[in-house]
Amino acid sequence: MSFVPPGTGWPEDPATADTPVALDPADVRRLAAGAVTLAELTAGQSVCRACPRLVAWREEVAVAKRRAFAEETYWGRPVPGWGAEHPRILLVGLAPAAHGGNRTGRIFTGDRSGDWLFASLHRTGLAAQETSTRAGDGQRLLGTRVLASVRCAPPANKPEPSEKAACFPWMAREVAMVARDVRVIVALGGYAWQAVWPALKDAGYALPRSRPPFGHGAETEIRYGDEPVTLIGCYHPSQQNTFTGRVTAQMLDEIFTRARSLAV
Repeated sequence: MSFVPPGTGWPEDPATADTPVALDPADVRRLAAGAVTLAELTAGQSVCRACPRLVAWREEVAVAKRRAFAEETYWGRPVPGWGAEHPRILLVGLAPAAHGGNRTGRIFTGDRSGDWLFASLHRTGLAAQETSTRAGDGQRLLGTRVLASVRCAPPANKPEPSEKAACFPWMAREVAMVARDVRVIVALGGYAWQAVWPALKDAGYALPRSRPPFGHGAETEIRYGDEPVTLIGCYHPSQQNTFTGRVTAQMLDEIFTRARSLAV
């Protein structure tokens, strides 16, 4: 099997065998707009088949596997948003990793980037455990939610513009659903920084007329209704960044400590 069928017992699977499946971008727009709850939205995200190239890639990876995970079953489906239903802090990434989220079914789980991210979230009081290895491992985000702008693992970690556009309604609807509670948004990397602005606009945030440049620790105040919200840039904890020292544990801890202080 090239993916885990929905409703067959995978831990934390939000979908069932009856969850409607988006087969093209028009379906994504319709199903995202019609989702009434986060549970309904994430279920729809997790079974989407709107982008043929991404569907083929994620399922090919789930069959071929990496040697280290040869005996494991891969999720092989889109990776939905995950975490608190009423988050004060929202984390935004670009896309799941082929042998990380595409394997485990949880965003930022089961790869080196996630190791760094969850360890920092735990140290700063935003995650229940310092590791996130698989769905159902007991990990919980505390007052925090994480999502990706593209829900499927893309070849070479580079989704095409048409794929970003097709997936956008899932992201925009999720951002809108949690907006009333969110006080801090952390963009993990420059791609996430660029991707989140249209979603914020679509969700009804008041934004500055010109988009500020991305940088580690960059802060911009936006507003949702009468409430101020802080958008913070954070270098992505990719292996390239952590191996070279561009990102350190202290740098991540400082970002999330700052986010937690602003989210009170």
